[in-house]
Amino acid sequence: MLFKFEKLEVWQLALDYIDLIYQIADQLPKSEEYNLKAQIIRAATSIALNIAEGSTGQTDAEQARLLGLAIRSLIETIACQRIISRRKCLKDEDLLSKANAHAQILAAKLHTMRKTIAPDKSWLREERATYITDE
Repeated sequence: MLFKFEKLEVWQLALDYIDLIYQIADQLPKSEEYNLKAQIIRAATSIALNIAEGSTGQTDAEQARLLGLAIRSLIETIACQRIISRRKCLKDEDLLSKANAHAQILAAKLHTMRKTIAPDKSWLREERATYITDE
């Protein structure tokens, strides 16, 4: 018997993305073992875990919140990839391109799923702040 989340296309895509991230992590230099490697693996894993957690026995609002956390974790992996590229930590830049393309699809699917579950929510919560200085 499959759990509900295992039937979700977005969860399957997250698993494929984790596989790509592990391929990237495995090629990182030893000096990044406890920094970029650990961080990108944790963030990628978090995507799938939040999708799974949100899919079962949750209210729509709670599931949408957990999908938001999955999106944030995805963005974290993308930021890690940019740092990896900038620091020239990988010889195979094609792997980063492949992961980036996969991330674009996964992000679109996660956003669509979240909007479908909670269509009345405004997902952009950041407002323009007025900064006051002593000058």
